[in-house]
Amino acid sequence: MDGIAGAQELQAKLSDSFFLDDLDLVDRLFPSLSSGVHWGLERTEKSLKSLGDPHRSYRTIHIGGTNGKGSVTSMVAAVLETAGFRTGCYTSPHLCSFRERIRVSGSPLTHDRVVGLAQELRNVPEICGLSFFELATVLGLYAFACEDVEVAVIEVGLGGRLDATNVIHPEITAITNVALDHSDYLGDSLSEIAREKLGIVKSGVPLITTESDEGLLEIFREVTRDVGVPCLKVNEPAPDRIDVTSHRTRFTLETSAWGQIECETPLVGRHQARNAALAVEILQHMPDDLRPELETLRTGIAAVEYHGRNQIEVINGRVWFFDVAHNVAGMDSLVDTIDSLDVPRPLVALVGVLGDKDWRSMLSTLFSRMDRAILTQAPSAPLDRRWKPEDAFQTLERLVNLRIQEDFQEALVQARSDAGQGTVLVTGSVHTVGSALKILGRGPLRGESC
Repeated sequence: MDGIAGAQELQAKLSDSFFLDDLDLVDRLFPSLSSGVHWGLERTEKSLKSLGDPHRSYRTIHIGGTNGKGSVTSMVAAVLETAGFRTGCYTSPHLCSFRERIRVSGSPLTHDRVVGLAQELRNVPEICGLSFFELATVLGLYAFACEDVEVAVIEVGLGGRLDATNVIHPEITAITNVALDHSDYLGDSLSEIAREKLGIVKSGVPLITTESDEGLLEIFREVTRDVGVPCLKVNEPAPDRIDVTSHRTRFTLETSAWGQIECETPLVGRHQARNAALAVEILQHMPDDLRPELETLRTGIAAVEYHGRNQIEVINGRVWFFDVAHNVAGMDSLVDTIDSLDVPRPLVALVGVLGDKDWRSMLSTLFSRMDRAILTQAPSAPLDRRWKPEDAFQTLERLVNLRIQEDFQEALVQARSDAGQGTVLVTGSVHTVGSALKILGRGPLRGESC
């Protein structure tokens, strides 16, 4: 299909109501909940208690950090599913459908099941006053009990200490890393952010991390020492033991449980080898009855699905590259992946960032790798967090052939046209990537209604 015909087909798709179904679902589920961040565990604990503490009926693993925690959560869950456990997986935020957040045995709950469970929660007086994320967490933890889950892998939403997910008492706790993000909530320094994230550390529960900064690791050791639990640093694969292609990452690890092992994950990028190393470390420190055999471990890591993270798709003969990098550390990982791959040129970036992010630092390095870039506005971005692309244009236009197209639908068509036989990179936020995946039919729930 030539460029003009492809653009016309894309424009025809854009005329449909691609953004309405999931928004309607969320509105029906949570019509009067407050948005924003509500600190504290009391509301979540009270709501769960009124439901009989469903989160106490199964075992859990808790995974926090700044970047990579969703990938690690998904990998651990995939291995436990492969091992035969009925496994729950709770991640956030979602790309295209709210149902992505709550998965059982690798699959999101059906639309009717989610709506039915939400109806049950509406009859609980204690639910009143919860924020959106608090109720989403209560719904997920309740759903896992109703679905007879044996073990659930839970991703922290924001921070850790006061995050709604911190009501669980897990078998193992993990923190991927600490980087500057959400400073308005978590603190202006890495040490402040680290202490917030370390709030998920609990008595009797070992902590595992891939954090490498010695200053931060000393804070990790201090906190775990005070609680009386070990802090375990992951042995990451050596750079020369990692091989990255456009459809997988292969690496070699040294482990205490299985010796030297070779693994492969469909998640792309050297940082995904580091994430997988953390998942492996978590799994080899699980209680004996949950620890997988080596082949189960390798099969599970190879089977993991987690969309929007260096996701490369060929659509109508053109290459599309989707990554939700939304902070400086995430963008650095994306640039590292771009540098390690030979994607077709020209490389055109379609970028939509939230207004509270450090877009200057995020985009400077990225644009040095691009041939062209388009600044846009994701249609699902919250109104109070939208950025001003014109500010970025004035600051960054010297770095790349840059233009503004705030209308997302027009921007997507323009990016495809500009790329020609090359590659479109969609990045900057979960909202930007999720909107593009949904339009192009390449989201997590492709082939079914959200």
